[in-house]
Amino acid sequence: MLLGASLIQWSAALVTRVFGDIGPSATSAWRFLLGAVVLLAFTRPRLRTWTRQQWLGALALGVSVAFMNQCFYQAIARIPLGAAVAIEYLGPFMVSALGKRSARHVALVVLAGLGVLAIARPGAGLNTAGIFFAAGSGVGWAAYVYAAHRVGGQAEGFGGLAVSMSIAAAVTLPWSLGATNFVLTHPSVLARLSVVAVMAIVLGFGCELQALRRLKPSTAGVLFALDPAVAFAIGLVVLRQTIHPWDLVGMAGVVIAGVGVTYDAANSKPTLVQ
Repeated sequence: MLLGASLIQWSAALVTRVFGDIGPSATSAWRFLLGAVVLLAFTRPRLRTWTRQQWLGALALGVSVAFMNQCFYQAIARIPLGAAVAIEYLGPFMVSALGKRSARHVALVVLAGLGVLAIARPGAGLNTAGIFFAAGSGVGWAAYVYAAHRVGGQAEGFGGLAVSMSIAAAVTLPWSLGATNFVLTHPSVLARLSVVAVMAIVLGFGCELQALRRLKPSTAGVLFALDPAVAFAIGLVVLRQTIHPWDLVGMAGVVIAGVGVTYDAANSKPTLVQ
Protein backbone atom coordinates (compact mmCIF):
# COMPACT_ATOMS: atom_id res chain seq x y z
CA MET A 1 0.00 0.00 0.00
CA LEU A 2 2.77 2.44 0.95
CA LEU A 3 4.84 1.57 -2.11
CA GLY A 4 1.87 2.15 -4.38
CA ALA A 5 1.06 5.48 -2.73
CA SER A 6 4.68 6.65 -3.04
CA LEU A 7 4.83 5.77 -6.74
CA ILE A 8 1.54 7.54 -7.47
CA GLN A 9 2.55 10.72 -5.60
CA TRP A 10 6.01 10.77 -7.21
CA SER A 11 4.50 10.35 -10.67
CA ALA A 12 2.11 13.24 -9.95
CA ALA A 13 5.08 15.48 -9.17
CA LEU A 14 6.85 14.46 -12.38
CA VAL A 15 3.84 14.99 -14.62
CA THR A 16 3.07 18.55 -13.50
CA ARG A 17 5.60 19.78 -16.07
CA VAL A 18 3.26 18.59 -18.83
CA PHE A 19 0.31 20.64 -17.57
CA GLY A 20 1.54 23.75 -19.34
CA ASP A 21 1.65 21.90 -22.67
CA ILE A 22 -1.63 19.99 -22.83
CA GLY A 23 -3.45 20.81 -19.56
CA PRO A 24 -4.29 18.64 -16.53
CA SER A 25 -7.29 16.86 -18.09
CA ALA A 26 -5.44 15.71 -21.20
CA THR A 27 -2.45 14.71 -19.07
CA SER A 28 -4.64 12.50 -16.91
CA ALA A 29 -6.32 10.99 -19.97
CA TRP A 30 -3.02 10.11 -21.64
CA ARG A 31 -1.78 8.56 -18.43
CA PHE A 32 -4.77 6.20 -18.43
CA LEU A 33 -4.46 5.47 -22.14
CA LEU A 34 -0.77 4.56 -22.04
CA GLY A 35 -1.10 2.64 -18.78
CA ALA A 36 -4.05 0.63 -20.12
CA VAL A 37 -2.10 -0.29 -23.26
CA VAL A 38 0.81 -1.62 -21.18
CA LEU A 39 -1.48 -3.57 -18.84
CA LEU A 40 -3.48 -5.12 -21.67
CA ALA A 41 -0.30 -6.13 -23.49
CA PHE A 42 1.07 -7.94 -20.46
CA THR A 43 -2.07 -9.43 -18.93
CA ARG A 44 -4.30 -10.26 -21.93
CA PRO A 45 -7.39 -10.83 -19.76
CA ARG A 46 -9.78 -13.57 -20.83
CA LEU A 47 -12.89 -11.46 -21.15
CA ARG A 48 -15.10 -14.26 -22.46
CA THR A 49 -15.07 -15.90 -19.05
CA TRP A 50 -15.95 -12.73 -17.16
CA THR A 51 -19.19 -12.63 -15.19
CA ARG A 52 -21.63 -9.75 -14.93
CA GLN A 53 -20.37 -9.00 -11.40
CA GLN A 54 -16.78 -8.77 -12.62
CA TRP A 55 -17.78 -6.30 -15.34
CA LEU A 56 -19.76 -4.19 -12.89
CA GLY A 57 -16.82 -4.12 -10.49
CA ALA A 58 -14.37 -3.12 -13.23
CA LEU A 59 -16.79 -0.43 -14.43
CA ALA A 60 -17.10 1.00 -10.91
CA LEU A 61 -13.33 1.05 -10.46
CA GLY A 62 -12.67 2.57 -13.88
CA VAL A 63 -15.20 5.38 -13.46
CA SER A 64 -14.20 6.17 -9.87
CA VAL A 65 -10.47 6.29 -10.59
CA ALA A 66 -11.05 8.41 -13.72
CA PHE A 67 -13.07 10.93 -11.70
CA MET A 68 -10.55 10.87 -8.86
CA ASN A 69 -7.52 11.51 -11.05
CA GLN A 70 -9.17 14.14 -13.22
CA CYS A 71 -10.06 16.14 -10.11
CA PHE A 72 -6.66 15.52 -8.53
CA TYR A 73 -4.68 16.79 -11.52
CA GLN A 74 -6.89 19.88 -11.67
CA ALA A 75 -6.16 20.40 -7.96
CA ILE A 76 -2.36 20.09 -8.12
CA ALA A 77 -2.34 22.42 -11.11
CA ARG A 78 -3.67 25.10 -8.73
CA ILE A 79 -2.45 24.29 -5.20
CA PRO A 80 0.63 22.56 -3.66
CA LEU A 81 0.81 18.78 -3.87
CA GLY A 82 0.87 18.19 -0.12
CA ALA A 83 -2.15 20.39 0.54
CA ALA A 84 -4.10 18.72 -2.27
CA VAL A 85 -3.44 15.22 -0.91
CA ALA A 86 -4.29 16.26 2.65
CA ILE A 87 -7.67 17.59 1.54
CA GLU A 88 -8.20 14.62 -0.78
CA TYR A 89 -7.45 12.16 2.01
CA LEU A 90 -10.53 13.30 3.92
CA GLY A 91 -12.61 11.18 1.50
CA PRO A 92 -11.42 7.71 2.52
CA PHE A 93 -10.76 8.94 6.06
CA MET A 94 -14.37 9.99 6.60
CA VAL A 95 -15.63 6.66 5.23
CA SER A 96 -13.48 4.80 7.75
CA ALA A 97 -13.94 7.14 10.71
CA LEU A 98 -17.72 7.38 10.42
CA GLY A 99 -18.03 3.63 10.00
CA LYS A 100 -17.70 3.33 13.78
CA ARG A 101 -19.66 5.87 15.81
CA SER A 102 -17.89 6.71 19.03
CA ALA A 103 -16.67 9.77 20.88
CA ARG A 104 -13.09 8.80 20.04
CA HIS A 105 -13.80 8.69 16.33
CA VAL A 106 -15.67 11.99 16.44
CA ALA A 107 -12.61 13.52 18.12
CA LEU A 108 -10.37 12.08 15.40
CA VAL A 109 -12.62 13.50 12.69
CA VAL A 110 -12.39 16.92 14.37
CA LEU A 111 -8.60 16.60 14.60
CA ALA A 112 -8.35 15.77 10.90
CA GLY A 113 -10.63 18.67 10.06
CA LEU A 114 -8.51 21.08 12.10
CA GLY A 115 -5.42 19.74 10.38
CA VAL A 116 -6.88 20.51 6.98
CA LEU A 117 -7.92 23.97 8.16
CA ALA A 118 -4.32 24.62 9.23
CA ILE A 119 -3.13 23.61 5.76
CA ALA A 120 -5.86 25.58 3.99
CA ARG A 121 -5.40 28.69 6.14
CA PRO A 122 -5.59 32.17 4.56
CA GLY A 123 -2.33 33.10 2.85
CA ALA A 124 -1.27 29.49 2.30
CA GLY A 125 -1.36 29.81 -1.49
CA LEU A 126 -4.60 27.87 -1.86
CA ASN A 127 -7.61 28.94 -3.89
CA THR A 128 -11.25 27.95 -3.99
CA ALA A 129 -11.02 26.04 -7.26
CA GLY A 130 -8.04 23.99 -6.08
CA ILE A 131 -9.73 23.11 -2.79
CA PHE A 132 -12.94 22.19 -4.63
CA PHE A 133 -11.12 19.85 -7.02
CA ALA A 134 -9.14 18.25 -4.16
CA ALA A 135 -12.39 17.61 -2.29
CA GLY A 136 -13.91 16.09 -5.43
CA SER A 137 -10.89 13.84 -5.75
CA GLY A 138 -11.48 12.74 -2.16
CA VAL A 139 -15.00 11.62 -3.08
CA GLY A 140 -13.55 9.62 -5.97
CA TRP A 141 -10.85 8.19 -3.68
CA ALA A 142 -13.47 6.90 -1.22
CA ALA A 143 -15.34 5.19 -4.06
CA TYR A 144 -12.04 3.82 -5.42
CA VAL A 145 -11.23 2.06 -2.13
CA TYR A 146 -14.48 0.09 -2.26
CA ALA A 147 -14.33 -0.58 -5.99
CA ALA A 148 -10.70 -1.73 -5.92
CA HIS A 149 -11.48 -4.12 -3.06
CA ARG A 150 -14.32 -5.59 -5.13
CA VAL A 151 -12.31 -5.95 -8.35
CA GLY A 152 -9.32 -7.37 -6.50
CA GLY A 153 -11.48 -10.07 -4.96
CA GLN A 154 -13.24 -11.03 -8.19
CA ALA A 155 -10.48 -11.00 -10.81
CA GLU A 156 -7.21 -12.88 -10.53
CA GLY A 157 -3.85 -11.34 -11.37
CA PHE A 158 -3.86 -7.91 -12.99
CA GLY A 159 -6.61 -8.65 -15.49
CA GLY A 160 -9.19 -6.71 -13.49
CA LEU A 161 -6.85 -3.72 -13.25
CA ALA A 162 -6.20 -3.82 -17.00
CA VAL A 163 -9.92 -3.77 -17.81
CA SER A 164 -10.65 -1.08 -15.21
CA MET A 165 -7.89 1.21 -16.51
CA SER A 166 -9.13 0.63 -20.05
CA ILE A 167 -12.57 1.81 -18.95
CA ALA A 168 -10.95 4.87 -17.33
CA ALA A 169 -9.10 5.52 -20.60
CA ALA A 170 -12.37 5.26 -22.54
CA VAL A 171 -14.14 7.64 -20.14
CA THR A 172 -11.39 10.24 -20.52
CA LEU A 173 -10.81 9.60 -24.26
CA PRO A 174 -12.17 13.00 -25.45
CA TRP A 175 -9.35 14.79 -23.61
CA SER A 176 -6.62 12.48 -24.92
CA LEU A 177 -7.85 12.83 -28.49
CA GLY A 178 -7.74 16.61 -28.24
CA ALA A 179 -4.02 16.51 -27.40
CA THR A 180 -3.01 13.71 -29.77
CA ASN A 181 -1.22 15.88 -32.32
CA PHE A 182 0.88 17.70 -29.71
CA VAL A 183 1.84 14.54 -27.80
CA LEU A 184 2.83 12.57 -30.90
CA THR A 185 4.91 15.43 -32.31
CA HIS A 186 6.77 16.03 -29.04
CA PRO A 187 8.72 12.86 -28.11
CA SER A 188 9.87 14.28 -24.75
CA VAL A 189 6.26 14.81 -23.65
CA LEU A 190 5.26 11.33 -24.82
CA ALA A 191 8.25 9.82 -22.97
CA ARG A 192 7.37 11.60 -19.73
CA LEU A 193 3.73 10.53 -20.00
CA SER A 194 4.83 6.94 -20.64
CA VAL A 195 7.08 6.89 -17.58
CA VAL A 196 4.32 8.36 -15.42
CA ALA A 197 1.79 5.85 -16.80
CA VAL A 198 4.01 2.90 -15.87
CA MET A 199 4.82 4.35 -12.43
CA ALA A 200 1.23 5.18 -11.50
CA ILE A 201 -1.15 2.95 -13.50
CA VAL A 202 0.91 -0.23 -13.78
CA LEU A 203 3.09 -0.23 -10.65
CA GLY A 204 1.29 2.17 -8.29
CA PHE A 205 -2.28 0.98 -8.75
CA GLY A 206 -0.98 -2.57 -9.17
CA CYS A 207 0.57 -2.47 -5.69
CA GLU A 208 -2.56 -0.96 -4.19
CA LEU A 209 -4.80 -3.55 -5.83
CA GLN A 210 -2.70 -6.36 -4.37
CA ALA A 211 -3.03 -4.74 -0.93
CA LEU A 212 -6.76 -4.11 -1.26
CA ARG A 213 -7.29 -7.79 -2.07
CA ARG A 214 -6.11 -8.56 1.45
CA LEU A 215 -7.73 -5.74 3.41
CA LYS A 216 -11.23 -4.59 4.33
CA PRO A 217 -12.17 -1.28 2.68
CA SER A 218 -12.53 0.35 6.12
CA THR A 219 -9.01 -0.70 7.10
CA ALA A 220 -7.46 0.04 3.71
CA GLY A 221 -8.94 3.51 3.63
CA VAL A 222 -7.10 4.62 6.74
CA LEU A 223 -3.80 3.05 5.68
CA PHE A 224 -3.58 5.99 3.31
CA ALA A 225 -2.98 8.14 6.42
CA LEU A 226 0.66 8.64 5.50
CA ASP A 227 -0.17 9.90 2.01
CA PRO A 228 -0.20 13.59 3.03
CA ALA A 229 3.25 13.21 4.61
CA VAL A 230 4.56 11.47 1.51
CA ALA A 231 3.06 14.16 -0.71
CA PHE A 232 4.57 17.02 1.32
CA ALA A 233 7.99 15.33 1.19
CA ILE A 234 7.80 14.78 -2.58
CA GLY A 235 6.53 18.31 -3.13
CA LEU A 236 9.52 19.64 -1.18
CA VAL A 237 12.18 17.46 -2.84
CA VAL A 238 10.91 17.14 -6.40
CA LEU A 239 8.89 20.32 -6.93
CA ARG A 240 10.81 22.57 -4.50
CA GLN A 241 7.54 23.62 -2.88
CA THR A 242 7.99 25.41 0.43
CA ILE A 243 6.54 24.01 3.66
CA HIS A 244 5.30 26.40 6.35
CA PRO A 245 5.26 25.36 10.03
CA TRP A 246 1.45 25.43 9.91
CA ASP A 247 1.62 22.90 7.05
CA LEU A 248 3.55 20.55 9.34
CA VAL A 249 1.01 21.09 12.13
CA GLY A 250 -1.87 20.37 9.76
CA MET A 251 -0.16 17.35 8.25
CA ALA A 252 0.53 15.96 11.73
CA GLY A 253 -3.14 16.37 12.66
CA VAL A 254 -4.31 14.49 9.56
CA VAL A 255 -1.72 11.71 9.95
CA ILE A 256 -2.35 11.23 13.70
CA ALA A 257 -6.10 11.08 13.10
CA GLY A 258 -5.61 8.49 10.36
CA VAL A 259 -3.27 6.40 12.49
CA GLY A 260 -5.76 6.56 15.38
CA VAL A 261 -8.57 5.22 13.24
CA THR A 262 -6.23 2.55 11.83
CA TYR A 263 -5.35 1.45 15.36
CA ASP A 264 -9.01 1.16 16.30
CA ALA A 265 -9.80 -0.83 13.14
CA ALA A 266 -6.89 -3.20 13.74
CA ASN A 267 -7.90 -3.87 17.33
CA SER A 268 -11.66 -4.08 16.89
CA LYS A 269 -13.35 -7.42 17.42
CA PRO A 270 -14.40 -9.13 14.20
CA THR A 271 -18.09 -9.46 13.51
CA LEU A 272 -19.33 -13.07 13.67
CA VAL A 273 -21.41 -14.13 10.69
CA GLN A 274 -24.02 -16.77 11.52
